[in-house]
Amino acid sequence: MAQKSRKILTAGGTVLCAALIGFLMQQNAAREARQVSPRQAVIQQAVQQPEAVTDVQDHAVTRAVGLSLAAASVELSQPGRLPAPALEQVSPFPVKGEVLPETPLDPTEPQLGCAIQAVAEPAPMASAKLSVSAPCYGNQRVTVHHSGLIFTETTDDAGNLSVTVPVLSADAVFVVALQNGRGAVATTLVEDLNQIARVAVQWSGAAGLQLHAREFGAAYGDTGHVWADTAAKGYGQVVRLGEPGTLAPQIAEIYSFPASDSPVSGTIALSLEAEVAATNCGRDISAQSIELRGDGTLGTHDLVLSIPDCSAAGDFLVLNNLIEDLKIAAK
Repeated sequence: MAQKSRKILTAGGTVLCAALIGFLMQQNAAREARQVSPRQAVIQQAVQQPEAVTDVQDHAVTRAVGLSLAAASVELSQPGRLPAPALEQVSPFPVKGEVLPETPLDPTEPQLGCAIQAVAEPAPMASAKLSVSAPCYGNQRVTVHHSGLIFTETTDDAGNLSVTVPVLSADAVFVVALQNGRGAVATTLVEDLNQIARVAVQWSGAAGLQLHAREFGAAYGDTGHVWADTAAKGYGQVVRLGEPGTLAPQIAEIYSFPASDSPVSGTIALSLEAEVAATNCGRDISAQSIELRGDGTLGTHDLVLSIPDCSAAGDFLVLNNLIEDLKIAAK
C-alpha cells in the first residue's frame, strides 16, 4: 500500500511539474506581449519553495508560487504653456522724447567720442608737425615711434598733443600709442629731407645726456656751439623730444644742419655729454645714435656710457668719439 501511495504521489508530482512549466510558459508569453505594448508593462516572477517534509526517504513535493504584478499605465498631464507677452504696444524704434538707459561703463572699452586721431603735416627744416587728439585721455603718457626713433610725451588736460619732429624718412610714418594699447597712425611726405644733415641720440630714464655740436671749430659758448639750450646760436639746431619728468621717460635729441645751404666747408664736431648727478652717478647708461646718411639710409650704433661715482657729482663727462663728426661741403 505504501508503494502504491508513493507511485500516486510521484505521478501527481510529475503532473504538477508539467502544469507549472506550462503555467510559466504562458505567463512568459503574456509578459512578452505586454512588453511590446507601449501603454502597459507586466512584471512576473516565479518563486519556488520546497515543501517541508518529515521523512527524508519520502518524496519531495515542490510547490510553485507565482507572483504577478501589473503596473498600471500612468497618464502624464501636458505641461502648461506660459502666457504670451503682450507685444502690441512695444515699438522696435525709440519713441520721440524717450530717454534710453545708459550703457554701463567698461574701462576696457572706449566711449563714444573717445576716438584717438593723429595728423602729421610737413614743417620747416625737414620736420613734421604731429598733432594728436585723444579727448578721453587727458594727462596721459603717449609714446611716439618714427623710423626707429622713440620718445614719450604727455597729453594736456583736453587730451591734445602737438610736437614738431625732425623726420628721419621722407615718407614719414608716426605711430602714436597710449598706455592702454590704443593709438593712431599718421603719415606725411617731407620733400626737403635730402637737404639736411641729421644725427639723433636717444636713451631711456634719467640719464642726463646732452648732444652738443660745435660747428666749424666753434668753442664752447661761442656762436656755432649748438645744443638743446634755447640761447645757443649756430647754423644748425638741436631739438629735444620727450618729457623727462614722467616715469621711465624715453628721450631723444636731434641735431640738424642745412647742408644744401652751407656757406662754409668744414667739420661739425659732435659729442655726447652728461652731468654727473645723483640720478646717474655710478651707472652704465645705454643709448643709441641714429645717423641720416647722404643716400637717405639710416645708420644706428648702440652706445654704453660709464658715469663716474657720486663723488664726482657736478662734473661733466664729455665723450667725443661715440658719434661720428659731420663733414660739410660749401654750396
